[in-house]
Amino acid sequence: MATKKNSKVISGDNGSLSGSNQKIEKRASSKIKIENPIADFVKGIENSFLWSLKKDEDKEIVFYTDNILKVTGYSGEELKHFPGRGNAIVYEEDQYKIKKIFTDFVEDSSRNFIKLIYRIIRKDKKVVWVVESVSVERNNDGHAFEFNGIVTDITDLKETEISLEQSLENYRQLNSSKDKFISMLSHDLRAPFTSILGFSEILINEPNLTNEERLEYLNYINDSSQNQLQLVNYLLDWSRLQTGRIKIEPQRLNAQSIVFNCISSLTGNAIRKNLEIKVQVKDSLFVQADERLLTQVITNLLSNAIKYSPEGKTIEISADFFNEKFVEVIVRDEGLGISESNKAKLFRIEKMFSTEGTKGEKGTGLGLSLVKEIIEKHEGDIWFYSEIGKGSEFHFTIPSSPNTILLVIDEYVERKRYEIILKENFPGHNVICVKNGYEALSHFLTQIPSLIITDNELPLMNGIQFIESIRREDKGGRIPIIALASDVSEDLRREYKLFGVESVLQKPVDEELFSEKIQIVLEYQ
Repeated sequence: MATKKNSKVISGDNGSLSGSNQKIEKRASSKIKIENPIADFVKGIENSFLWSLKKDEDKEIVFYTDNILKVTGYSGEELKHFPGRGNAIVYEEDQYKIKKIFTDFVEDSSRNFIKLIYRIIRKDKKVVWVVESVSVERNNDGHAFEFNGIVTDITDLKETEISLEQSLENYRQLNSSKDKFISMLSHDLRAPFTSILGFSEILINEPNLTNEERLEYLNYINDSSQNQLQLVNYLLDWSRLQTGRIKIEPQRLNAQSIVFNCISSLTGNAIRKNLEIKVQVKDSLFVQADERLLTQVITNLLSNAIKYSPEGKTIEISADFFNEKFVEVIVRDEGLGISESNKAKLFRIEKMFSTEGTKGEKGTGLGLSLVKEIIEKHEGDIWFYSEIGKGSEFHFTIPSSPNTILLVIDEYVERKRYEIILKENFPGHNVICVKNGYEALSHFLTQIPSLIITDNELPLMNGIQFIESIRREDKGGRIPIIALASDVSEDLRREYKLFGVESVLQKPVDEELFSEKIQIVLEYQ
C-alpha cells in the first residue's frame, strides 16, 4: 500500500502544472521535518543551519532551515534561485577544490559521509569560514538520491587556529634565529679574549719591552676591553627589552637638547677624524620618548656615522615632523656606504655582523638590532638608504609630544573663561585645566607642557611656591610661565623674575592682551 500511495503522489504531482511545485515542497518540507528531528534544535543555534536535497526523477526538492539567514545573510528562497545554489556563495579561491572533492564523493558509491571546511561570502560581503557535514542516501545502484547537511559558522575558531599556527611558526623562526645568534655570540664573546690574554701575557713575561711597545699593547687591551664591554651592555639591554624588564618611561623631551647631548659625548671621536657635524633641529621640537633609550639610539647612529666616515667629511642630523603623531630623525653621512649583501643583515640579530671603520674602529654588530628594538618599543619605524662610496642615511620616527598649555586657576568661572579663550585662539594646543599647584605638579611630571599659566592666589600653595617646585624639575628654566595676579606689585614681579617668569599680568586680564602675550611666548619658544 505504501508503494501505491507513493506512486499516486508522484503521478498526481507530475500530472499537474499549476501549483504542483508548491504541493511537492510543502509535503517535502513536512516530510523532512519529521525525518530530521534535530531541525528544530538547530534553529536555536545561531551559527548553524540544516539543508536537504532530494532528487525525485527529474525534480530536485530543496529545503533550508531558517538559520541560513543568520549564517549567510541570505534566505533559503534567495539561495534556491542562485545558479548552483549554495555553491554560488563559496569563496572563489575555494570553489574549484570544494567542487572537485564533493563530485568525487558523490561518484564514490562506497562513501556516505563527508566533512568540508571552506569559506563563503555572506550577503554583507563579509568572508566567513564554515564547516559542512553531508550525508547521502543511495539506491541499490549506488546513485545518491538524497542529501542532508549541516553548515556551521566556525570563523572565530578558524581565525584562532590561523593565529595560533602563525604564532607557532613565528616561535619556530625565533627559536631558529636565537640558535644562530647564540652560536655567533659565543664566537664574538670569546674572540677578543684571545687578544687580551695574548698581549697581557707578553706584558707579564717580557721585561725588556720598550715603553712604546708596552703602551701599544695596553692600547690593544683597552680597545678590546671597551669593545667587549659595549657588546655585553648592548646584549643586556636587548635582552631586557625582549623580556620586558626595561620599562619604557616616555616623557616630553626637547629633541634639540637630546641631539646636542649625544654629539657632546662623541665630540672627541669627531675631532680626531676632522669631521663636521651639522644639526638641523628646531628648539621648539618636542618628542614623547624614554630619554635614556632615545639617547642610546641617536648616539649609536651618530657613532656609526663617525666610524664609517673618512677624514674631513660632513655628518648631518636633522629632525622635523613626519606627520601629526610622529617626528622623523635623519642621520646622514658621506662615508663608506653599505654593500647590497650586508643591507639584508642590518637590524637582524641572527645575522649580526660588524665591519671596521675608516680608521680600523671595531664594532659589536649588535647596536643596530638594539636601535630597532628601541624604536619599535616606541611604536616608531626605522629604515635607511645607502650607496657604496657615497654614504648612508638612517631615518627613524618617534612619537611627537603634543603642545600643551597647563592652566592653573582655582575659581571655576574664571578658569572656564581662560580655557575658552585658549581653545578659541590656540586650537593647535591641548589645554589642561587644574585647580591647584599639587594637581598641576602631577600633570607636569607625566607630560611637560609647552606653557604654564598660573594664578598667584592658589589654595594649598601660592603661585610663587608652585613655580619654585616647577623649577626644581625644570632646572634649565626652559618652560615659559605666565602668572596672573589681582595685585601686581614690583615686589611680586621681582619674586617671579627670580624664577624666570617675565610676564605677570594684572587680573582681570584683557582677552586681546592675554592672547597676544601667549602668542609671543609660544613663538619665542
